[in-house]
Amino acid sequence: MTDEKKAVTNRLDGRVAVITGAGSGIGLATARRFAAEGANVVCVDVDEAAGKAAAAEVGGLFVQADVTDEEAVKAMYQTAVDTYGRLDIAFNNAGISPPDDDSILTTGLDAWKRVQEVNLTSVYLCCKYAIPHMQAQGKGSIINTASFVAVMGAATSQISYSASKGGVLAMSRELGVQFAREGIRVNALCPGPVNTPLLQELFAKDPERAARRLVHIPLGRFAEPDEIAAAVAFLASEDSSFMTANTFLVDGGISGAYVTPQ
Repeated sequence: MTDEKKAVTNRLDGRVAVITGAGSGIGLATARRFAAEGANVVCVDVDEAAGKAAAAEVGGLFVQADVTDEEAVKAMYQTAVDTYGRLDIAFNNAGISPPDDDSILTTGLDAWKRVQEVNLTSVYLCCKYAIPHMQAQGKGSIINTASFVAVMGAATSQISYSASKGGVLAMSRELGVQFAREGIRVNALCPGPVNTPLLQELFAKDPERAARRLVHIPLGRFAEPDEIAAAVAFLASEDSSFMTANTFLVDGGISGAYVTPQ
């Protein structure tokens, strides 16, 4: 057993979790964490190679799906239930941050729509088709990946990304309230900048933008995917049983900072 696995509990023993965007970054780190805590993990990704590799690593099930496709989303949850008998956790994490999503003055309508479809519409679809399975068993935890940009503005804008994450946050809050009495918790995870391939690619193309953002993080660094995965595992587990409709910031202090250390 690895040191990482020794450090975690079996809080998710026997639970069934579906993770979108499981092939890399936060999704992959969370698949590893969920499996270490005893969950049966369904790894969903549009990238077949990455998704299969993730599922193989955690002893889970791979489902290839475009999360903007309504029928594909409906089918992925049905596959999870058909395979494992239930659905306890939905981590709706898939998202994009393309370079052509920039200032509102330069971002075209096609780029705007593409980001909204992947980042916001997919979460709508995932919640729409996960909730009925959870209603049937009277219990469930949904974690939607929003962002710290859902609660803060930035001069280095990604206008559609920021708007989409604001939408995820508002939707999660409403669903958390609506379904609370049915035993279904819905929380929005709001990470700060995370050291993932998505962020690395974005900032490699614009090092000045990276430097401007990094200076505002009180902890002085980007998060590691494992750190965000630990927060997701908390929200998925009974350790967070009295939390729903929550804005769960894991941002290195950005949202609490007025002046950062030099």
